[in-house]
Amino acid sequence: MMDLHFARHRRLRSSEGMRAMIRETFLRPEDFIYPIFVVEGEHKRKAVASMPGVEQVSLDHLNGEMQELLDLGIRSVIVFGVPDHKDAVGSEAYHDHGIVQKAIRQIKAGFPDLVVVADTCLCQYTDHGHCGVIEEGKILNDPSLDLLARTAVSQAKAGADIIAPSNMMDGFVAAIRKGLDENGFEEIPVMSYAVKYASAFYGPFRDAAHSTPQFGDRKTYQMDPANRIEAIREAESDVKEGADFLIVKPALSYLDIMRDVKNSFSLPVVAYNVSGEYSMIKAAAQNGWVDERAIVLEKLTSMKRAGADLIITYHAKDAARWLKEQ
Repeated sequence: MMDLHFARHRRLRSSEGMRAMIRETFLRPEDFIYPIFVVEGEHKRKAVASMPGVEQVSLDHLNGEMQELLDLGIRSVIVFGVPDHKDAVGSEAYHDHGIVQKAIRQIKAGFPDLVVVADTCLCQYTDHGHCGVIEEGKILNDPSLDLLARTAVSQAKAGADIIAPSNMMDGFVAAIRKGLDENGFEEIPVMSYAVKYASAFYGPFRDAAHSTPQFGDRKTYQMDPANRIEAIREAESDVKEGADFLIVKPALSYLDIMRDVKNSFSLPVVAYNVSGEYSMIKAAAQNGWVDERAIVLEKLTSMKRAGADLIITYHAKDAARWLKEQ
């Protein structure tokens, strides 16, 4: 044994203090963007069965939710609307008195320092559940851009700090940037769902947002999970069109893509820790199969380590509490 020469890496793991001293990646409550589902009506708090701990809330419960986030140190929220009325062109998405617009105005009136991100899509508002205009069973790209731009402008008028288009139509960033600029919202940034895969991990979200497609799927406009180089092409297009943030969605199964995007572009990268990723851990924890706190913080840390600057996550409240306890 005296003749062996090797590195003693364990010297730097000998105590919690030593491990903390050389830790490379950190989570903060400020890193989290909390998704919230807002519904019409009053006195509504409806649990989402497939997402334990997540609820649809009416506007009269919204202020309490926002105060809780701020108390936990979470400074950002992304708003999803669940309208009462749906039609073929998703008109409630861009109505000045749509549910998201009402929620944004209320949040900004009561909590002006909270950063409000508006999800900009049509799928929750269309009776067919797709993210664009339908003609003879096909999702039309260019006519959909007009409606998405109208939606973005209406959300900006309501007071949204950031527009986050999630539809994956070609040219959606260019159309939205043009619409915002022409209406005096040059300072409103676009947080693009630049890399969004046609993933099986979205199922619970569709329960929460009532956005399941009524026919077919979204594979003609969301990305093939097998593709890696395509992700860079998609992100590069959005950067050229004026995106200010780049979202990678889902996060956990696409950490390699997140690192590719981070290495390729200088914009802030956002991980979307999606509903299926959330619900699997919740189900396993409820069965006593995993340590929820440990596995959630490890998972979120892996997203930061892979290159995420921000994380959209349903775990945000719990994670913020656990981080405060450390």
